[in-house]
Amino acid sequence: MEANGEKYAANFSSIKEAQKRISLYIHKTPVLSSETLNSMSGRSLFFKCECFQKGGAFKFRGASNAVLSLDEDQAIKGVVTHSSGNHAAALSLAAKLRGIPAYIVIPKNAPKCKVENVVRYGGQVIWSEATMHSRESVASKVLEETGAVLVHPYNDGRIISGQGTISLEFLEQVPLLDTIIVPISGGGLISGVALAAKSIKPAIRILAAEPIGANDAAQSKAAGRIITLLETNTVADGLRAFLGDLTW
Repeated sequence: MEANGEKYAANFSSIKEAQKRISLYIHKTPVLSSETLNSMSGRSLFFKCECFQKGGAFKFRGASNAVLSLDEDQAIKGVVTHSSGNHAAALSLAAKLRGIPAYIVIPKNAPKCKVENVVRYGGQVIWSEATMHSRESVASKVLEETGAVLVHPYNDGRIISGQGTISLEFLEQVPLLDTIIVPISGGGLISGVALAAKSIKPAIRILAAEPIGANDAAQSKAAGRIITLLETNTVADGLRAFLGDLTW
């Protein structure tokens, strides 16, 4: 996909296509506000509550878009990913709804509750060590053995397009939004949100939020290149990933 002569993994058209593809399977999540927080901040704040999405997080949007994008020959072999959290559960659920296998590589230090979600949604758990090298190595082995399709947690155009459907809903629900604050980790969510929101309202501001102890995105922006950290220090386990070449 190209825009202004540059190639991108997703664009506004792919996001609108994703919305059509997944609309029967996802929840259109509510937008809530708080008079207390509005008073404290001096702003009108609106919260897009993806905690009420299927699977408990926005990740189901991208995962379902990826799974539903597969042709029959690809789908029958299943999907594989490496994830310690919500993407693992989301892909398991999406695969279950389509009736195909989901092979989920999970590090041994993953939160127990998130592993239980994967199992509940029918994902087949394959353990790895906690390092990214181990996760990727085990996932590669599973790919070779099964012929399944890799669905990366964030560095994937199908994932970015699915996550971008949030902006389509949000700006329909609150047309006067002038700023969207998005948590950033691997960058799949903010990439999709920014692409869609900027296509609808070019003047809208998109702000990325990340923990100081896992601020690789801020460092990357300052350096003009992708920076990966030797270690992270945050209780937000879902915000410990690093940017990919597609989300950068």
